[in-house]
Amino acid sequence: MPSPVEAAGSSGTETEGLRAVHRLDRRFRFHGHAIVSADDCIAGPDGLTPKALRNEADWVRFQAMLDAAAVTVLGRLGHEANPNVARRRRLVLTGGVAALEADGDNWLWNPAGLPLGQALERVLPPDIHRSGGVLAVPGGRRVFDFFLKLGYDEFHLARAERATVGRGTRLFSGLDERHTAVDALLSAGLVPGAREVLDGDADVSLTIWRPPAAGS
Repeated sequence: MPSPVEAAGSSGTETEGLRAVHRLDRRFRFHGHAIVSADDCIAGPDGLTPKALRNEADWVRFQAMLDAAAVTVLGRLGHEANPNVARRRRLVLTGGVAALEADGDNWLWNPAGLPLGQALERVLPPDIHRSGGVLAVPGGRRVFDFFLKLGYDEFHLARAERATVGRGTRLFSGLDERHTAVDALLSAGLVPGAREVLDGDADVSLTIWRPPAAGS
């Protein structure tokens, strides 16, 4: 029987099948972005990002990644906690709508009611939809889980290596002391790149995970 982490990932065949269900092709690339504590938490017991996970160097880099993306896909809690002051395109994953509804400058989307490919066709300008681009995925956990099954093209994992949260929300479902975020990413077929130090004083590092290069 697979562990919860193994179940969270998908084989290449399953990933392609899910992309077909959501009417997606390789024009669109999925880039996850998270900063976690040493114990793999993205939020505290209250569901909010703790102060220990707020780092200026990580934040500046993260904002640049969002600026470069065709659209940001995030959960309802993150959307409400972080108003869209930059007026970026946002697709908010929620069960609170039947399919897709406009909400000011943002879109509320229920993946059970509308395939992602069709949602993108409605949300994106025609030229961007034709050419494709990056979907930036900053969480929360339900959104991270959803795209873990669809298959990340990159996952940008920052870590505050001195911070521990304890009884908080971990990056993916099924994680615990024995099943880590690294295990989940490996089970999803991703491999780590070189570790980069974002803030040496605060011990914040970054590792970008990607599928293995073809032929490697």
